[in-house]
Amino acid sequence: MADPARSLWRLTSPVIDTDGDLPARADVVVIGAGLAGLTTAVLLSRSGRRVVVLEARDPGAVATGNTTAKLSLLQGQVMSQLREHAGQEALEAYVAANRAAQEWVRAELSDDPDALDRRDALTYATTPEGDRAVDQEAGALASVGLDVDLLGPGQDAGLPYAVTSALRMRDQWQIHPMRLLARLAAEVRERSGALLSGCRVRGADVEAEDVLVRTTRGTVHARSVVVASGSPVIDRAAFFARLKPSRSLVAAYRVPGEIPRGMYVSVDPETRSLRTARDGAGRELLLVGGSGFTPGRERDTDRLLRELDAWTTAAFPGAERATWWAAQDYRTVTRVPFAGPMPGSDGRIHAATGFNKWGMTNAVAAAMTIAGDIVGEPTPWAEALRSPDLGVRDGVDLVAANASVAANLVTGVVRAVRPEPGEPAEGEGRVTRDGIHPIAEARVGGEMCRVSAVCTHMGGILEWNRQEQSWDCPLHGSRFSPDGDVLEGPAVEDLEPR
Repeated sequence: MADPARSLWRLTSPVIDTDGDLPARADVVVIGAGLAGLTTAVLLSRSGRRVVVLEARDPGAVATGNTTAKLSLLQGQVMSQLREHAGQEALEAYVAANRAAQEWVRAELSDDPDALDRRDALTYATTPEGDRAVDQEAGALASVGLDVDLLGPGQDAGLPYAVTSALRMRDQWQIHPMRLLARLAAEVRERSGALLSGCRVRGADVEAEDVLVRTTRGTVHARSVVVASGSPVIDRAAFFARLKPSRSLVAAYRVPGEIPRGMYVSVDPETRSLRTARDGAGRELLLVGGSGFTPGRERDTDRLLRELDAWTTAAFPGAERATWWAAQDYRTVTRVPFAGPMPGSDGRIHAATGFNKWGMTNAVAAAMTIAGDIVGEPTPWAEALRSPDLGVRDGVDLVAANASVAANLVTGVVRAVRPEPGEPAEGEGRVTRDGIHPIAEARVGGEMCRVSAVCTHMGGILEWNRQEQSWDCPLHGSRFSPDGDVLEGPAVEDLEPR
């Protein structure tokens, strides 16, 4: 059986207190207690709104508590790809939004040295493909006036292996995301708001005066609703068809000798992300991320962690893994995060999604945008980011993404046609069939779990994630525990026991 995943941030998180009772009414209901949701809640609370935050699991359980937590304006290939897909105006607005978000987080954490650490950020390459990406990113950064140092072969990038080119942006930041969440959550409650964990939203109805939010713990009326749950769990605009889910592993290592001092992201075909952080005893660890995959489309997820270990020990001899975890994020076809009113909701349901692995700035920028909309003080970058033109390339991407979804739906149905004899071994799962019903069987901790193998979102046939011991949907990234509980993604209903 795989070791249980637990991020370094969650292992060293302050206690985040929550409330027991669901209020009957609020000015604003925020769905999701990650960085986007809690920042939105704080900004609205400061404007005098009474806010209720609803979290299906616990604060930071999904993206925020599993990020690499880089608060940086140097973001791999993001700027060049965004300019290519959405245009120069959108790029300029994106940089303005991210800069404002970075400053906001720095101000919030300025008195907590354990949560905020200044570092240089580097985007680097070790291959010809990576060198081309570095050149393209340098051009995009120059077009918006962001200063970087261009490093060539032989120049010291601070890594123990050869780098063929790199961009360095000085004076960026890395943070402890759970310390930030704890601070935001406490402020919401101090300002007469409420934060409920273990409260899953099932749906929302837009009524004449209010929005009625239906949850597993009752209903609550609100004037406005903000959906900040990664992939929106209330989706009146078919976001699931415009978002590409991506999941990647992160591990923290004890490394003998010197550890690189910067924050690094490679732009090679095989990407790597590096930064440092401290464990609960104050010892400095090296965090290494990479090994990305689409949920439900990678059968050998345990192989990915082995490959991450092998790469790290080759680059940093003597490295020993202390813990590991995985994070899931979503990208829009335009590469522009969405933050604004959801179509079909009369402007009363707002969504924040598509942070493309840079949620420390994009989540806060989205919160600033949505809070500005609700209080009637729009942010200067909102419209340029909200409605970028969908170009030919983006249309191709959209068609390709949904063709891939359709192909995986067919493949899953075919795979579940015939029943299999026997039972899965410990830590293993399989999809078989009971009559006409696809069944997901897994043995975890000596217990055999049998649930429907059909995703409750759009009917995809689930795939067993061996490393994380979960059932993952290859269509839109919903994930479920072995006994069928929703973990994340657009799904809101648990799997039916069998």
